[in-house]
Amino acid sequence: MTPKKEDYLKIIFELGGTQKKVSNKQISLSLNVAAGSVTEMVAKLVKDGLAVHTPYAGISLTKEGIKVAEELVRRHRLWETFLVSALGYKLQDVHSDAEVLEHIASENLMEHLDEFLNHPTHCPHGGVIPNKNGDYQEDGHNVLADAKDGEVVKVDRFIDNHDLLTYLDDIELQIGDELKIIGHSPFEGPIKIMIKETGQEMSVSFKAAHYIFVK
Repeated sequence: MTPKKEDYLKIIFELGGTQKKVSNKQISLSLNVAAGSVTEMVAKLVKDGLAVHTPYAGISLTKEGIKVAEELVRRHRLWETFLVSALGYKLQDVHSDAEVLEHIASENLMEHLDEFLNHPTHCPHGGVIPNKNGDYQEDGHNVLADAKDGEVVKVDRFIDNHDLLTYLDDIELQIGDELKIIGHSPFEGPIKIMIKETGQEMSVSFKAAHYIFVK
């Protein structure tokens, strides 16, 4: 399987494609690729029996696609956890090196890495890590963009996207932050929030708010 196919499986998994339909637009924005490229790759995944595509509804993973995605996600996120916790990588810088390491590591090495890290259940950006038996608690998929004005939510996880993680580092928004939604600007404008702990107010871009998951 090509690295590109693997990237698509991982992002569909991350966006909730094990339980619901994920739109081509969501995939396009998350991977920073053109819409035409998404359409082409989705067709390949469907042909390989890894995904099902319903026109105007979106794409979801088949049982085989879920199985492959779970293993890819496990390997990738274990390496991300190691790079951040043991080597001091910044969160936005781990993806590319984790991508290399996940492809060259043996299963024996992955088992030792998992044990060394004390069997983490979530990676540094909040994503779930399936255990060696494929067991895990499914991530929630409520996004900041859909939170109502006046609602209080807690930041749960971020999409594993370099540009997004760099942006969130710049505005100092972190997993675990409790937020009060002040208001949504019209015409896909930013969302104004307040961090409950500090009282600090800030604006989060409309696009980024679709890739910040909250509970």
